[in-house]
Amino acid sequence: MSSLPGTERKNITPGLSVSVVLKKDQRSGALTDGIVRDILTKSPNHTHGIKVRLETGEVGRVKVIKEPISN
Repeated sequence: MSSLPGTERKNITPGLSVSVVLKKDQRSGALTDGIVRDILTKSPNHTHGIKVRLETGEVGRVKVIKEPISN
């Protein structure tokens, strides 16, 4: 597990494996795993997590960065 915070845009790149909270799951806090396709948050950080679109098309806020992208 990575210790990089999902609240900072600089830590998130397309292709990254993450866990996000989808809009419909905000009340329960249920996490959805996926791969980042697009970064939707424009600001450098966000207190609730950077908003991303997963490869599945689902949109959520990053809570856990699971695997750093390998170069």
